[in-house]
Amino acid sequence: MTFSTKILVGLGTGVAVGLFLGDRAAALKWAADGFVKLLQMTVLPYVTVSIIGSLGALRAADARRLGLRAGAVVIALWIVALTFALLIPLTFPQVENAAFFSTTLVERRPPFNFVDLYIPANPFYSLANNVVPAVVLFSIILGAALIGLDRKPVLLEPLRVVAEALSRATRFIVGLTPYGIFAIAATAAGTLNLEQIGRLQVYLVAYVGVTLLVSLWVLPGLVAALTPIRMRDMFSLTHNALITAFVAGDLFIVLPAIIEASRTLVARAEAGDAQAAALPDVIVPASFNFPHSGKLLSLSFVLFAGWFADAVVPISEYPRLAVTGLITFFGSLNVAVPFLLDLFRIPADTFQLFLASGVINSRFGTLVAAMHTLTVALLGTCAMTGALRWQRARVVRYALITAGLTVAVIGGTHRVFSRTLEQPYTKDKVLTGMHLLRTPLKAVVHRSPSSPSLAAETGPLIDAINRRRTLRVGYLPESLPFAFFNEQGDLVGFDIELAHRLAGELRLGLEFVPVTREHLQDQLATGYCDLVMSGVVVTTLRASQILFSASYLDETVALIVRDGVRDQFTSWNQIRARPHLVLAMPDVPYYVDKIRERLPNADIRLVQEVTALFDGRTGSDVDAFALPAERGSAWTLIYPQFSVVVPEPDVVKIPLAYPIARADHAFASFINTWIGLKRDDGTLDALYKYWILGQNAAPQRPRWSIIRNVLHWVD
Repeated sequence: MTFSTKILVGLGTGVAVGLFLGDRAAALKWAADGFVKLLQMTVLPYVTVSIIGSLGALRAADARRLGLRAGAVVIALWIVALTFALLIPLTFPQVENAAFFSTTLVERRPPFNFVDLYIPANPFYSLANNVVPAVVLFSIILGAALIGLDRKPVLLEPLRVVAEALSRATRFIVGLTPYGIFAIAATAAGTLNLEQIGRLQVYLVAYVGVTLLVSLWVLPGLVAALTPIRMRDMFSLTHNALITAFVAGDLFIVLPAIIEASRTLVARAEAGDAQAAALPDVIVPASFNFPHSGKLLSLSFVLFAGWFADAVVPISEYPRLAVTGLITFFGSLNVAVPFLLDLFRIPADTFQLFLASGVINSRFGTLVAAMHTLTVALLGTCAMTGALRWQRARVVRYALITAGLTVAVIGGTHRVFSRTLEQPYTKDKVLTGMHLLRTPLKAVVHRSPSSPSLAAETGPLIDAINRRRTLRVGYLPESLPFAFFNEQGDLVGFDIELAHRLAGELRLGLEFVPVTREHLQDQLATGYCDLVMSGVVVTTLRASQILFSASYLDETVALIVRDGVRDQFTSWNQIRARPHLVLAMPDVPYYVDKIRERLPNADIRLVQEVTALFDGRTGSDVDAFALPAERGSAWTLIYPQFSVVVPEPDVVKIPLAYPIARADHAFASFINTWIGLKRDDGTLDALYKYWILGQNAAPQRPRWSIIRNVLHWVD
């Protein structure tokens, strides 16, 4: 059995074991992680020694020529990869979507620190902490310093010996690949969330199709079109490395194999030229520092996330996305992608989709990366030796085939999705299907104003509550996501959940009564309810008339606009420049004042019901609705044709608190203490994640597996 066959057997067996065991396959994660660490163990020392030794052996003129020509090759491949990344959105079908509130709308991440990543103040720290770009820069500088030294052979020979020893150690570890691949495949197949894959199928299919096109034709075909090296020979010498990189999802571990294959291919093409065959030893480690085609294709995820979260990146922003993505991808994808999502105002929660897609996409991205590295080595070496050739017929043939395959992959995928993939809108059902996290108390819920007996309601409010043994909570019926009726007709929401917790901890019964904004002061003064828990905004005027508890949450001033004009409301200056701006908003004076401060020339129309903002009762000439981002995001789940925009540059916060009946300071003090307790014990944070951010809003199903779902051996 050949080594490649063993790898494929390990892969197939691992997938089968993962599907059989499901989540229980996670027990093999230690073996998978251990194998990857073994492969990583020798790579960084090999890269360091290889760059210093190979670059130091060059003459100054050759080193300059290498930098210019190999650099030109890398830039050309960047352009190719970015082009394909920006073509992937053409595969996405037209769908209607919306999302829960995301902190990305209001938070700003620190800028990308290029200096810390690439300039090693302490190269030993960079070596110890696996800061690869800094290590490579240090190695390049040290290797360049060796070029002009007369006694450099004294150091170069030991470096060659060390490089050979590291190469032999790597080959020994690579011999364990079939077993390591088995553990990796079993872990991935067993823990993969199939529901997430279902949501990501559009991006997964498009990304896989494009990466296969780039790795199996575009890059190797380019080498074959411009050099004497044949595609057949490239795959013959690198298929083991490509399979290993694909399954492990790690380019780093196959660099020695790619270097060795590159040297062999160059030696054949250059008739045994030893100097030419040594060039990949410099080009591969040095180019590893720069973003490869696999990374740049991941830029398409930002465009997918915008499509998925109803925050589409317009085509006019593609150049900025390409340039910014190229710069940020010099670092880690897990740092760069959240930064780009934030930069283009895409909900940060979509990053979880990136992590989920990484189980599959990282493998295909690494396959592209391995072929990119091989392509840079071969084209760079041929550019140095003069072996690049421009034969018009070969190049035109390559270009025509590439264009045809691209149209077939992109256009065919879009056509299949448009015809066969149904994307019914379900986010409104997710919202209305939400329920209280804990088993609720048996509460009495009045849908119309009640008339409680207030004859005995004298003395301190807490005493009156204890006498009646019931906590009476007021609520605003359409205060998404703080208080609303779900599809079962139950009163639910962030504040409703807290009301159940409060009554339960006091060992009291619970009664909910509806209140109205226009009569809120009178209803509290008469003791109609004990407090209102329904996302009530604290305003200066209200605070002068009503006693509030301490703030338990802040909301963000935002605008709700139709999807097609979202880009026209991203900054306050842009909005102020509109010739005639009409805004509709709830009749909350404090909120109105905040909007007027920033948009003094706006024509503002006030409404009493939030639904009036969305059902057309405010007039067809309204440009936007002013509504807090947190509750506006919930409303866009029901009305997905609208989007939430938080204009830049400043973010305005408004506090929420609980109005207290009869201005009872003792009861307000108690509620303040209780809010502090709920903040400290994590209750507020947990409810915020569920009701505001929508985390785990849809019920989670157990992971499918043969052992559970077919054989029924386990629950």
